[in-house]
Amino acid sequence: MHMRTRPGDDSLGPGVARRAAAWQAAIVIPLALATLLGLIVLWPSDSPAGSVPITAESVSLETGTIVHIGKTDEVGATEVRMSLTGSGTDVPVHVPAEIVANGLDVGDRIEAMFTPAAVGTGTPYIFWDFERDVELWLLIGLYILVVALVARGKGLAAVAGLAISLAVVVLFMLPALLAGESPFLVVIVGAGAMMFASIYLAHGISIRTTTAILGTAGGLLVTATLAVTAADWTNLTGTLSDSALSLSGYGIQLDQILICGMILAGLGALNDVTITQVSTVWELRAANPTATVTQLYRQAMVVGRDHIASTIYTLAFAYVGTALPLLMAAAIIDRTFLDTLSTGDIAEEIVRTLVASIGLVLAIPLTTGIAARLARA
Repeated sequence: MHMRTRPGDDSLGPGVARRAAAWQAAIVIPLALATLLGLIVLWPSDSPAGSVPITAESVSLETGTIVHIGKTDEVGATEVRMSLTGSGTDVPVHVPAEIVANGLDVGDRIEAMFTPAAVGTGTPYIFWDFERDVELWLLIGLYILVVALVARGKGLAAVAGLAISLAVVVLFMLPALLAGESPFLVVIVGAGAMMFASIYLAHGISIRTTTAILGTAGGLLVTATLAVTAADWTNLTGTLSDSALSLSGYGIQLDQILICGMILAGLGALNDVTITQVSTVWELRAANPTATVTQLYRQAMVVGRDHIASTIYTLAFAYVGTALPLLMAAAIIDRTFLDTLSTGDIAEEIVRTLVASIGLVLAIPLTTGIAARLARA
């Protein structure tokens, strides 16, 4: 790995810049090699991922378009008909009342589970899900277009880093976890690969971005330590969701999967704040070449504290938004506020938010200190 210098790196002076790049490389290259070795060793040769059929052998999924929604009768049943894709045959389909009442419209494309044995004895077509492929791809295309127009090449490079990070999750982490590999090792290796891909692709390889890598790695280490400690301390089991329980037959340690989720949850925000802090220090050094390490650190931490404040409630609001139905369901039950917060499913969200936030907060002064020392060296 060769660390090139960038215009902002020149403020170090050629000799100092080379020495800084050398000691950074001495840390980052082994870290990158360890990540690569971890990917090779932990890469699953055999995994149940994608091996369980989605329906029974005699049952199939058919697609169609809703052509008629009747009135709901006194027992809550609604007559719904769809036109099958390909044949155009108009058939009745059973749709749960909550789906009818919350978004089903004429013209919607759906998937229905077809059971041949039910032909002639009932409704053989039962609502499975909406078809969303076209809408999702259009939204992805719009996202990439907006990024390209506003952020141009750097934005597209960041999107490429995001794509690689998602590929790490889908192709490595999920199969490795399902194959029974150590969840903690899998998430550390996967997070390392995602960190290198997202930062170096978006910002290039330089002293500045490598400083952000070091700060992010330090934040991940803090987050991982806190996640393990907090999950054990608060007795979180990770067994409360339906999706988690569906994994119980694979011998997976659900509490470890919960810890993995906590570690990954803060990765994106860590990348954001570390890059911002490094750029802030370098710009301050360029504006005032005589600034001391202490001055650079104090001035950059003014920005860092603002970033801490904004990112903390960003994380909190993101988790509250995700858990809103859960919070509403909990609010219906007659119990005290503190009792509600301490229930397992809500406690998981609280601990996840706090762990990610603490790791984020501590990564900012760590990254700022490293950057200030290098920029003033």
